[in-house]
Amino acid sequence: MLGDKEAIATVAVKDLGAARRFYEDTLGLKRTSDDNPEYSAYRTGGSSLMVYRSRYAGTNQATSVTWMAENGVEDIVHALKAKGVAFERYDLSDTIVKGDIHVTGDQKAAWFKDPDGNIHAIVGS
Repeated sequence: MLGDKEAIATVAVKDLGAARRFYEDTLGLKRTSDDNPEYSAYRTGGSSLMVYRSRYAGTNQATSVTWMAENGVEDIVHALKAKGVAFERYDLSDTIVKGDIHVTGDQKAAWFKDPDGNIHAIVGS
């Protein structure tokens, strides 16, 4: 029934203006929706992201969005750090932390939060 339908990531935020600045200016996303007071939609590679106003924003303690970076994890982390993004550190088994990047075998991952505390992951090899 849904196997051939596109899914999108949805992220709850309290302050849509602050979220728009973060997602557009910091992350470099281009908005695909009109100036709606309740949500913003973005195209991200071959998928979409919707950021919407919610009183429950910031309550998710798990990863909200995973960005597939293939071989570009280090470059993306460096660029985001230059824009003031702080990266999270997690104590994960069989994982070595090198700077802001967690390395497990040939897989690399880095996590950061948006202004509402939604967790984002950048993953690749």
